[in-house]
Amino acid sequence: MFSIKPIGTVTNNRSEVEDDFWGEVTSVIEISQDLDESSLEEIDAFSHLEIIYLFHLVDDEKIQYGSRHPRNNKEWPKVGIFVQRGKNRPNKIGATIVSLIKKEGKKLYVKGLDAIDGTPILDIKPVMKEFLPREEIKQPSWVAELMEDYWK
Repeated sequence: MFSIKPIGTVTNNRSEVEDDFWGEVTSVIEISQDLDESSLEEIDAFSHLEIIYLFHLVDDEKIQYGSRHPRNNKEWPKVGIFVQRGKNRPNKIGATIVSLIKKEGKKLYVKGLDAIDGTPILDIKPVMKEFLPREEIKQPSWVAELMEDYWK
């Protein structure tokens, strides 16, 4: 076992967990008081950030350890929890690449973060081309259908 201390918190207008329409959401990530503002120095030289966060409202009894139909849609195949990006995962960790709008002091203004208001932030990483896949990305056809309205 180990413990992780959040480094910040999300503020936005999304208070309910929803599966779609995250593309236009603007959020503010405020870095914790015990972290120095210099921890963000030059972050605005990057256009995108990868945000690692905690699905803090998921009840332990709702955690999925095996397989299920994504979004409980029986038209999609039953796949393992690690083949999905759902919130009911064993360690409740989410990750999303966002656009960085601006930095003001210890606040990062970002677009496209699929985390609700009050979400604890575990880590922030700059997106570097060299860490993105070099090969073509392959995925099953059901994923495009599932994601059709996600970023609208």
